[in-house]
Amino acid sequence: MKLTTLPEEFIQAIPVINKIEEAGFEAYFVGGSVRDVLLGQPIHDVDIATSAFPAEIKEIFPRTIDVGIEHGTVLVLAQESQYEITTFRTESTYQDFRRPDKVQFVRSLEEDLKRRDFTINALALRENGEIVDLFDGLSDLDNKILRAVGNPHERFHEDALRMMRGLRFVSQLGFELEPHTLAAMKENHHLLEKISVERIHIEFMKLLLGNHRKDSIHAFFETECYQYCPGLKDRGEALLRFAELPDNPISTEAQAWTLLLDCFAVSEQEVSCFLKKWKCSNQTIQETRQLLWGLRQRKQAWWKKLTVYQLGLAQSLRVEELLIYYTIEMKKKETEEMSCQLPIHSLSELAVNGNDLMKFLNKKPGKWLSQVIQTCEQAVVEGEIVNEKEALLNFVKQKLLKEESQ
Repeated sequence: MKLTTLPEEFIQAIPVINKIEEAGFEAYFVGGSVRDVLLGQPIHDVDIATSAFPAEIKEIFPRTIDVGIEHGTVLVLAQESQYEITTFRTESTYQDFRRPDKVQFVRSLEEDLKRRDFTINALALRENGEIVDLFDGLSDLDNKILRAVGNPHERFHEDALRMMRGLRFVSQLGFELEPHTLAAMKENHHLLEKISVERIHIEFMKLLLGNHRKDSIHAFFETECYQYCPGLKDRGEALLRFAELPDNPISTEAQAWTLLLDCFAVSEQEVSCFLKKWKCSNQTIQETRQLLWGLRQRKQAWWKKLTVYQLGLAQSLRVEELLIYYTIEMKKKETEEMSCQLPIHSLSELAVNGNDLMKFLNKKPGKWLSQVIQTCEQAVVEGEIVNEKEALLNFVKQKLLKEESQ
């Protein structure tokens, strides 16, 4: 097979390949970028594999960076672009199911491609558009089949994360796992115990955000890979309930976690503990906790002014986007109108501050101050009092007098 038209990303890199070939070596576009071109999808990274050893690449190009030279990868700086050039290699045994004990550089493209994970990722592309397909990857692309290269048990023992990558590709591409590959996942799922949470997290999130999430979650359950993911071991049935949500794509990581944790019946107080086990960022944890709280409020009834104020417009709209998974009508325009009509949108807009209150009441700082400010804030948001300094000071005075008389 030969492509008649190459994407611009490849065309820009052809001078790099030509320079390697002029020096007497082979060079090809490889990996996911070749697969994505054939699927008509956008290209994210252009990877080049070559028969030249790292030292030889460094002789060919004047500007390079050793980004992974022990594994054969050199970053070549070419004009305004940069490309990772990796030497053909074979790998020895994998004692930890993650990294090879030894990497050996070779001159053979076939030796390099046969160590890759799936046939659709074991394609190479010459600069003239000719596809090199040594493992029937083109046929699997046409038939939407995800098949391990060679013996699937060997591939998963080399790097157990490949099982999660396979499940992720099911979600992203809508492909079906080839029976022997699926069976090998079932048999070797326990190897995920050897993989870091950080690496699993990346693949799991891509799985949740894929366009074919339902099929992937079912395969995730069937292979029992979920048992070696933080907090999922005893939640198989809840995962299947999650899979039955409408198959609309999820936009953000926080929204994905929110939907999942809602299906798990995890409380807002438990969100932080759960997501920390997944090594999520503090920002993701905070956003998810807010969304989960807002979603459960919104599922019960229409927004309250105070809830929209506390969430903010952006988070409130993200909650609205999640209603499609619960067959509740999404009302983003009405939510925007409610937010727009709020008298204030943050505490900084409140007409009184702590100094005003201490001076007016002739009191020293204390716990009382934050409580009074919060009372004023809530009263203004809910329309009980106008956001004017004099009105708020009188409101506070009357409230305190009333409390003292009780």
